[in-house]
Amino acid sequence: MLKDITLGQYFPGNTPAHKLDPRTKILLVVIYIVALFCAKSFLSYGLVALTLFACVRVSKVGLKALVRGLKPVVIIILFTAVLNLFFTPGQVLFQLGFLKITDAGVSNALRMVLRIMLLIMGTFLLTYTTSPISLTDGLERLLNGLKNFHVPVHELAMMMSIALRFIPTLIEETDKIMSAQKARGADFESGNLFEKAKALIPILVPLFISAFRRADELATAMECRCYHGGEGRTKLHVLRYERRDYAALISGVVIAAAVITLGRLEL
Repeated sequence: MLKDITLGQYFPGNTPAHKLDPRTKILLVVIYIVALFCAKSFLSYGLVALTLFACVRVSKVGLKALVRGLKPVVIIILFTAVLNLFFTPGQVLFQLGFLKITDAGVSNALRMVLRIMLLIMGTFLLTYTTSPISLTDGLERLLNGLKNFHVPVHELAMMMSIALRFIPTLIEETDKIMSAQKARGADFESGNLFEKAKALIPILVPLFISAFRRADELATAMECRCYHGGEGRTKLHVLRYERRDYAALISGVVIAAAVITLGRLEL
């Protein structure tokens, strides 16, 4: 289960998706999310899904990696579907006691499931094709104007990048601790909810100790390299927009406009 959590992983490549400026990819994800939440009809959802599938093919990440990332949130997806299925008013199609399935409930459940799945897969594609360092540089450049209001943009971007970078590391560490505890006879499956929560203590304690140790080592390494924040720092790779970035942004805006238009036409 832990190996299915792919958030924060980066798949190196030399595809057009990997070569895009990180600022472009961040803006495209924002446009994608806006288009997804503006989609009202299944035709507009189909256009969003087709766009995502095309981006997956271009990035050569693989659809399996995105689908695998959905496994940890299956319970949330099912819970959302059930809420919309049984508690949406409309024409009753099936009734069992106080539970009613309506036509509007079926439609809303399908739309919400599609929306959550497409949202997670689209945002995961950003981290799959963008290294943490590039993501930090892109966020910092996009939020650069907030420095005029004394917002610590560089520090915020650095914290987000470190958090994303250490998610796979902590997942791997958790998996190792669980394997070691199981080898010592620990049981994480049987028992009631309270007993299962109590069984997690032998995992959480060493995991927190390991996380604090890694944080201390990271702080020491940054201090040894004379890191004092973003003031006066230069970049090894200066971000520059190219034609492919403008083409990608224009394509994203056009597709978002098409999704919004389709949603309004079919209302």
